[in-house]
Amino acid sequence: MKVTITYLRLKSAWKFFALSQNAMHIVKQLKSTNHVGYKATGFWKDHYTMTLWKSEDDLKDFAKSGAHLQAMKKSGEMAELIKTLTIDSDQLIDWKTAKSMLENVKPLRFD
Repeated sequence: MKVTITYLRLKSAWKFFALSQNAMHIVKQLKSTNHVGYKATGFWKDHYTMTLWKSEDDLKDFAKSGAHLQAMKKSGEMAELIKTLTIDSDQLIDWKTAKSMLENVKPLRFD
C-alpha cells in the first residue's frame, strides 16, 4: 500500500479560505475512491494531509482527476510552496515522523 504525505505553506493566512473551499471538494472526491485512510492537520499558513491507498494506480487516478486536479492547477495562487512524498506503508504514520520525512523533500515553489 502507499501513503502520500503533502505539506502546503500558504502565501498568507487569508488564503486559508480558498484552501478550505478546495479541501471540501477534494474530501468529497476522496470519499468516492478506494482510499483506505485520510487525516489532515494544520494551522495558520502550514497545512498537511496524509492518505493511505491500496495501490499506486488508485493514488494516481485520484491525483489526476476531479477536484484534486482542479485544485492543483490553482495551487500557485494560494501556496508559497508544496512538498509531497509517497512511501510504502500499510498504515498512516504519525505526524512527527511524517513531518520529519518531508524535511528532505525538494519543495515545489511558487514565488
